[in-house]
Amino acid sequence: QLQLVESGGGQVQVGGSLRLSCASSSGRGFSGGGWFRQAPGKEREFVAAISRSGTIISYADSVKGRFTVSRDNAENMYLQMNNLKSEDTAVYYCVARRMFTTTNYDPRRTSDWHFWGQGTQVTVSS
Repeated sequence: QLQLVESGGGQVQVGGSLRLSCASSSGRGFSGGGWFRQAPGKEREFVAAISRSGTIISYADSVKGRFTVSRDNAENMYLQMNNLKSEDTAVYYCVARRMFTTTNYDPRRTSDWHFWGQGTQVTVSS
């Protein structure tokens, strides 16, 4: 079973930056990867996704131009968050798909992801 571990969350002021990391603790790689977030009282929402090769990337409209998703191998993924806003405050989850599975999936759909991290809190204060 692949386990994902997020790190890098914390508290930052409006306009600041944070970099989240996601690593496979089991040493096993993953195919597609992505990030979701959930704010208090709100539903979990898609943030960003990246393909295994790193060539196919998508973002939620709310973070386009401010967030950048990347990966450096099959086991590590990152989310660089710049110009943070108070509405970015949420628990951020990294997600992943099993290796050697179909690439035909909807990254915005929670049910299309096979593995979830435990989440890391990001708080943006004014």
